[in-house]
Amino acid sequence: MKTWVARLAPLAPAGCSRMLHGGSSLYCLLLALPALKLITEQADISLTRGAEVNGRCGHNESELQVFWVDRAYTLKLLFVKESHNTSKGPEATWRLSKVQFIYDSSEKTHFKDAVRAGKHTANSHHLSALVTPAGMSYECQAQQSISLASSDPQKTVTMILSAVHIQPFDIISDFVFSEEHKCPVDEREQLEETLPLILGLILGLVIVVTLAIYHIHHKMTANQVQIPRDRSQYKHMG
Repeated sequence: MKTWVARLAPLAPAGCSRMLHGGSSLYCLLLALPALKLITEQADISLTRGAEVNGRCGHNESELQVFWVDRAYTLKLLFVKESHNTSKGPEATWRLSKVQFIYDSSEKTHFKDAVRAGKHTANSHHLSALVTPAGMSYECQAQQSISLASSDPQKTVTMILSAVHIQPFDIISDFVFSEEHKCPVDEREQLEETLPLILGLILGLVIVVTLAIYHIHHKMTANQVQIPRDRSQYKHMG
C-alpha cells in the first residue's frame, strides 16, 4: 500500500489575532510545530511556507485552520477549555477536541492516478488530546499520533506530530508562551536521563560517608589504650 505524507512546515510560532479595545490586536493562539505528518494513501505532500494560517478565538473554544496548495488541503484543529470539579476544588484544563483534514485527491501535483479522485474529509472521533492545565502551554518533543476516519471507507488518515509547542488560550503577550506543561512521555524520558546521574551521586555520597566513618573509627581505636590480655602485665603498667 502506498502512503502519502503531508508535512506542516515549521511555524515558529504562528497565531490567530483578535481585536482588542482601542484597535490593538493580540495573538490568541500560538503554535510552534516543526514536524507534522498526515498519512494516508497515494501521495507525499509537503506544506509550503506560503500556507495560509487562519482561525478563530473564544474564551472556551479556539480553532486553528491551515490551507495550502490553493486550498486543496485544509487542516483544522479545534481546542476547548473546560472546568472540572476535583477533590481540590474546580480545576480548568484545555485540550485538543477535534481534528479535521480535508484533501483533494484529484490535485495532480501530488496525487498520481488516484482511485476515487475527489475531495475527502477525515475526522477524529471522541478526541481528548494534549490535555493541559488552563493558563499553561503544552510542549512535547516526543512523537504522537492521532487516527482520523476518512469519508472514503477504504482510506484512513493518521496525523503524526512531534516537537510541538502550543497554547490556544490565555495568551498574555504576543509570541510568548506561558509556562510549559510537559507531556508524560517527555517527563518519563527526562527521568530516565537523570536517574542514572542521581543514582551515581547517591552512590558517590554513600562511598564518601562510609570512608569518613571508617577513618573516624580507625582514628578513635588507634588512640585508645591497648588493654593487655595477660593479667600479669598489669604489674609493669604501674
